[in-house]
Amino acid sequence: MENLEMNSSKEKRNNLIVIFLSVLLVALAVLFFWQRSSYKADAILIKADKDSIASELSKMVTKYNSIRSENDSLNKTIGFAQTKVKDLLTEVEQVKNVSYQQITKYRAEVTTLRNIMRDYIIQIDSLNQKNQRLMAENVNVKQEVSQVRSVNQQLETEKKKLEQTVTLAAQLEATGLRASGITAKGKEMIKANKIEKVKIDFTLSKNLTAKRGAKNIYVRIQRPDQILLMKSDKDLFKFEDMKIPFSAMREVEYEGNELPASIYWDNSKESPLIPGRYTVDVFADGRNIGTTTFDVK
Repeated sequence: MENLEMNSSKEKRNNLIVIFLSVLLVALAVLFFWQRSSYKADAILIKADKDSIASELSKMVTKYNSIRSENDSLNKTIGFAQTKVKDLLTEVEQVKNVSYQQITKYRAEVTTLRNIMRDYIIQIDSLNQKNQRLMAENVNVKQEVSQVRSVNQQLETEKKKLEQTVTLAAQLEATGLRASGITAKGKEMIKANKIEKVKIDFTLSKNLTAKRGAKNIYVRIQRPDQILLMKSDKDLFKFEDMKIPFSAMREVEYEGNELPASIYWDNSKESPLIPGRYTVDVFADGRNIGTTTFDVK
């Protein structure tokens, strides 16, 4: 009887151990499957984080391609930053078994690179705004310079007109201009073989704005065949921007009032005048102040 009770006690204990072990085995199996499911879920989340980081880095590379400045030094620094982004993108794409620690590290680096890129964008925007202001100021300065030039040109034009007006106002005029051939005794003559001199009479007009003092009055006498009567090819005077020959000249003292004067061409030692109409031009102060003609037969 006693043996039966002992066997029964052992059997109960063994059954309890088996039950316990079975329960423990079931618990371990459940824990294994739960951990496996949790690992798969974590792996999916980690992969999603990795893909998200890679996508963001790829966008940053593209964004860097559009960031350019007129500052070469800044462009060089931007290029270095873009290279860092590309290197990190390559690392993220190539790593296979990534951990939460690596994901955390990558995200921190992405945040840093994003902030750096944002700083560059702000700097470039600031530079662009500054350049726009400078360009606007430059346009205004050019407009002001153009306006000043226009005003100066207008003043220069008005000055030239005024100078021309003053010059014209100061220009002398030979009034009563008359030329004729004369004999040795001063008698007017139109026959070529009897003319000893050519007399040119005129009056310098009154002009209070004209320069006063000694003035050289020049006369040019052209024959009917357009040949100039002249004593020497060295007898020249300034007319406009040239030096031209003259036939005869005389110095007068002009004081602003009317001044009668006469100039003579001595033909006594020259070839006789040829028949036809002669043209006489009178010059003073580098200008033609009168023209007349006379006839010889």
